[in-house]
Amino acid sequence: MGGGQETPGPFFHIVLNRLVLAGLMATRPFQRLAGHTNVIFQAYAPDLHGYYYSTLDHLHRWDKTLKRNFLPTISVFAAATFNFGPTTVTLPHLDFANLAWGWCAITAFGNFDPDKGGHLILWDLMLIIRFPPGSTLFIPSALLRHSNVSIQQGEKRFSFTQFTSAGIFRFVDNNFRTEREVDETPMSAAEREARVEARKARWAEGLKMYKKWDRAFE
Repeated sequence: MGGGQETPGPFFHIVLNRLVLAGLMATRPFQRLAGHTNVIFQAYAPDLHGYYYSTLDHLHRWDKTLKRNFLPTISVFAAATFNFGPTTVTLPHLDFANLAWGWCAITAFGNFDPDKGGHLILWDLMLIIRFPPGSTLFIPSALLRHSNVSIQQGEKRFSFTQFTSAGIFRFVDNNFRTEREVDETPMSAAEREARVEARKARWAEGLKMYKKWDRAFE
């Protein structure tokens, strides 16, 4: 959802690529990976996970023609990206289209020495995180500028990411309407002011979906 679309819809793929991607997501390894990621998400951020689950559930009830990448019991994310590499490394960037306080799940694959490359850099936090093959990390990718350290010559690195566009949350929260449609709807001055205040409060309400962990229980 974004780029001028009036309603959420699937990414465009040519027929061959669509078949390949559907086949990959149907394999047992990716089914298990998505399920494992889902359990981690629910364990560490249950309220945020619930927001993702309910949003996608409402969307698919509203438009039954939309197809999920995975069953709702396996993944609450709307979209996924396969980065085939063979040397997948990203430059510093923000994923502006994602939910500001939302999480993006990133899983690394390949054959590389994680002590010498492939690290995840969170520039705003001044952190460099060792990121071995087979590991999964969650980050608010729209908020934290991130990139990867290069790997060594002859090594291979791939990645699999899962995310949900912020536009989907807005669309569902607006009762299946775009921001423009809502803004163009006749409102009283009080209703319009209440809408402005509600939009201002979204960030604070989103942060409440995070949980604080006591180190005594880690």
